[in-house]
Amino acid sequence: MCRLFGLSAAPHRTKATFWLLEAPDSLTAQSHRDPDGAGLGFYDHGAAHTHKAPIAAYEDRCFAHEAKEECSATFIAHVRYASTGGLERKNTHPFKQDNRLFAHNGVVEGLDRLEAELGPDRRLVEGDTDSERVFALITREIRANGGDVSAAIVSAARWIAEELPLYALNLILISDTQMWALRYPETHELYVLERRGGLLCHEGTGGRIRVVSADLADRQCVVVASERMDDDPGWRLLEPGELLHADRRSAVHRNLVLPDPPRHQMTLRDLRPEAAASQHGA
Repeated sequence: MCRLFGLSAAPHRTKATFWLLEAPDSLTAQSHRDPDGAGLGFYDHGAAHTHKAPIAAYEDRCFAHEAKEECSATFIAHVRYASTGGLERKNTHPFKQDNRLFAHNGVVEGLDRLEAELGPDRRLVEGDTDSERVFALITREIRANGGDVSAAIVSAARWIAEELPLYALNLILISDTQMWALRYPETHELYVLERRGGLLCHEGTGGRIRVVSADLADRQCVVVASERMDDDPGWRLLEPGELLHADRRSAVHRNLVLPDPPRHQMTLRDLRPEAAASQHGA
């Protein structure tokens, strides 16, 4: 299945090299299992930037370069196993709208119904994926809610849960100073790690250190990922329906916003073969 990654070190800028390239289960390592595209999003002087390509992260030299060099208060990354939309850059996460960046793991069906709901906001969508259309709905709701991203995610997700066939709607959304993550429903896992500073290291069997990084040694950060990326005991599984918000100082706020299952919950047997294949775990 697709893998999600988000990081907030706000208000500080940092690098995400450890998580993207070096951790025992880094995004690059995960891309061997999800080879259909990789993307990285970050901010420079408040402007959103993406590097993405419809090839695996481990094959993408530019992905490795950006992962080593870029500094940002927030990062988002995604490795893709395609379910909807061809292997093209326009279908590769993360997506950018209104200077925000977004990535999604799961399957949402009923795209004709979703496009009808979007109306003129359909112009926000450039590619073929369900994910970008979900993002457009959230962007519309952000505008309607006066810039309140949390309220917009809740509004959009509740509409999808009520109106559309849904397999999974795990998502990460970032601005230049904040990060949001939603796990819904319980189909796929989504983890959060709240680090309070200290040297990043992974110890293998017998206490042998395999990976060490000083990038975040002197500051806290919040990491969200589809799976535990190292053996830090602090990883916590988000509850189904839980919305996480890391604010401008990386303080974490959690709310159970979708306590009930989707009205039209899909199973693997309900999905198209290519979509079903994309949703199996490693």
